[in-house]
Order: sequence, then structure tokens, then C-alpha cells
Amino acid sequence: MDRSRTLGFLINDVGRLFRLRFDRRAKALGLKLIECKTLGYLLRNEGINQVRLAELLEIEPMTLVHLLDRMEKAGWVERRPDPRDRRARTLFLGAKAKPVFAVIWRMADETRNEALTGLSEGEREAFVVSLERIRSNLLGFETVTPRARARRPTLPVAQATRVTKPKAAKRAAS
Repeated sequence: MDRSRTLGFLINDVGRLFRLRFDRRAKALGLKLIECKTLGYLLRNEGINQVRLAELLEIEPMTLVHLLDRMEKAGWVERRPDPRDRRARTLFLGAKAKPVFAVIWRMADETRNEALTGLSEGEREAFVVSLERIRSNLLGFETVTPRARARRPTLPVAQATRVTKPKAAKRAAS
């Protein structure tokens, strides 16, 4: 059996299992992984608007609105008027969120250590380096940081997959 043929399946399945393990831990805080990710992005980007946060989280803006409604009601986040645009709102960590980051990082460490059980430090380092290289290959860059990835413009799926005909072909077709 060609083990490289299962690479995509393994990566996705490991990600799914990792998320499930983290979600089980996060329930103790009354949070889900997506909510922890939202708080993590807000920690690094307080004052961000909802559209940009949706891009960072790679979810639809309307999905984020519902998520933020629940999180705001629970005291995890605050929405404030944007001083530059009266129609927009900016996002900040709620008072309830700041004290839980140590717990969230600990849960992430526990989940990661559980996943990497049985691998030596050298194997762990080589694994992370390999994943970084694979990610870089897929993004088309030699080195990519999370911050650089977050700044990359994203196209809607329909726009990113649209095939356009050259102008000459369009004229000939009409």
C-alpha cells in the first residue's frame, strides 16, 4: 500500500480528533474550540472588525455574528462602535475572557502532548518542521508565518474557481 495516498485523510482525521479532544476539555469552561479560537484572535487583534475576524477564523460573517451574539451575552466579548465607521462595530475581549487564557493554553498543551505521546523531542521537532514545509508548499511560499497568512487576501470560492476566457475567445464566441 502506498502510504502517501492516505496523507490527506490522515491530516484531516488527526485534525478532527485533535479538535474533539480540545472541545472536551473546553467544555469545562463552557466554551467550544471555535470560541477559544475567537478569543485567541481577539487577544492579538483587539479592536478588529467582524468582517476581518471572520476572515481570520475562515468562517462566514453571518456565522460569526451568531457566534458573537452568544459570546457577548455570556460576557466573553464586547462589541463597541467603530470610531471610523458608525455602521461598524469593533471587537474586544470581555472581562470574563482575560483570566481564562492561562487555562486555554494549558488545555492546548495537554491536547498537543496527548497527541504527540510516544514521539521523542527530535521526532516532534521533525514532525512540526515537516508540517510547516507542507503548509508552505501548499501556500506557494518558502516560509509562511501565521501573521503573513492572515494578511493574505482571500477570494470567495466562486471567484477563486471561476474560469475566464481570454478576451479574443470571448469576442469569437459572441
